[in-house]
Amino acid sequence: MAGERDLQTLLRNLRPVLNPGRYVYCTLPGKVPTGLRPVVTVAEAEGVTVVVLQEEADSLGLRYEYVAAWITLEIHSALEAVGLTAAVATCLADQGLSCNVVAGFHHDHLFVNADNADRAVAALQSLSTSHA
Repeated sequence: MAGERDLQTLLRNLRPVLNPGRYVYCTLPGKVPTGLRPVVTVAEAEGVTVVVLQEEADSLGLRYEYVAAWITLEIHSALEAVGLTAAVATCLADQGLSCNVVAGFHHDHLFVNADNADRAVAALQSLSTSHA
């Protein structure tokens, strides 16, 4: 099924959902350790970055600095859609909130400071309502 490309439709139907748990970014020098279940994995020249539940990182003694909440935008966005990331990032920036965006095939995922999760969801809901 093809994802939505129209920016106004995407914004009107964002449906931000706060996933349970607190997530952390960890950098590993090599491969992902057996048993670790990252929700995001990015291979970079400097190492592998994983986003995992804070409890998993703690249990394995992994270092991290940033504790995030994970918000999924339930609209099925097309990977080639133009403007969604910019609109969402601008909305949150206007509220003084940072976000890290990861695009999956079906949805966009935002990682925001865990202490600001409710504010971020409210801002995204407001953005969506303003395009209804």
